[in-house]
Amino acid sequence: MAVRERPDAGRDASRDAPETLPLSRAARELDLNPRELELAAQFEVVRTVAPPGGGRRRVPVAEVERLRSAKDHPDGLRERVRVVGTTEGAELMGITSERFTRLARVGLLTPATFYVNRYRAVVWLYPAGEVRKFAEEQPGLLKGVLPRNYRSMLDAGDDWRPRGWRGRRIGQLTRQTEDLWERAAVPAAVLPEQELATFVEDPYERAYLRRLRPSLVSARADTTTVWDVVARLVTADDPDEMLWIRLSLLFALDEARAERQAPMPGDTPLPEAVAPAPERVPSIPEPFAPDPEPAGSAGELRQSVEAEDTRPGEAVPDAPEGGPSPRSGLRGWLRRRRSGTADARPAGRSDDGRPSARQDSGRQDSGCRESRSRRSGVRSGSSRL
Repeated sequence: MAVRERPDAGRDASRDAPETLPLSRAARELDLNPRELELAAQFEVVRTVAPPGGGRRRVPVAEVERLRSAKDHPDGLRERVRVVGTTEGAELMGITSERFTRLARVGLLTPATFYVNRYRAVVWLYPAGEVRKFAEEQPGLLKGVLPRNYRSMLDAGDDWRPRGWRGRRIGQLTRQTEDLWERAAVPAAVLPEQELATFVEDPYERAYLRRLRPSLVSARADTTTVWDVVARLVTADDPDEMLWIRLSLLFALDEARAERQAPMPGDTPLPEAVAPAPERVPSIPEPFAPDPEPAGSAGELRQSVEAEDTRPGEAVPDAPEGGPSPRSGLRGWLRRRRSGTADARPAGRSDDGRPSARQDSGRQDSGCRESRSRRSGVRSGSSRL
């Protein structure tokens, strides 16, 4: 016997969902400033969840109550998310700032975040707990001559701080995602555009990944110069790093494609859980920007694909309504035009019934229109109706 659902079943389900707080409210409840809460979420010290309707992540009320009940709150929580710069980190390790910088440049210390100061210089910040732990576990690297491989890296001008930060953020963002296409968009977010276009040939998949890619930074830039600095930091540039990212993207795409295909024109709207596109970073960090708007429909996705794949001055026709699947792209559209299924309008008339500008394009163009009208079952004389 079929079981009829109660009309208020949906309301009961939403009522049973855990109550959550926006990040700004959770920061006040936990006696943290916004930057400290952002770092706490990145370090997974504070658990956050994605809201059902998409947008910025939120903090469950139960998580706030758990953290507030700790005996050492809030000092203990602040210490767990504390970050230090080069000078303070060197003091914690008992070494010079120059030595600290050399250790960071060869990848022995990984930054947790950064900001651009008033002089347009990048200031890296490191987790204080990791700095102390490194000093305890690697005392031999705090003094004396560095091993030869590290000296060779420094002599070659290597700097692993941007690469280490990108790797940390990729891992953090991947652990926060459950949707397979969102997970694939994480490594895609740090690939240069030309690399992404070469690696992901399907334009609809590329457009979908761009919509879903998360933001590695959470605030806006106040000048173009600052954005230029940040854009270099959020984009992979080392060949070895890009190889690792491409492999990660390859495996993630295989899993995502097995679950579902990327949406195309005429498909249902995109999933609601969409992360914001990368934003710009200010000279003084402002971690929390307004909630991003949810993603648009698949029609907007088609427009972004057309804008990317159309050469200047070349018009792109609309996909036919009710016709075959548009996955074949422009070639399929042209085939449908030749077969007469792409345009059921009377020849020589526009959508609103007025004469088309193509009507005066010459005898040869008129003959082509009449031929196409005959193939589509429309009488050539109908253009005079």
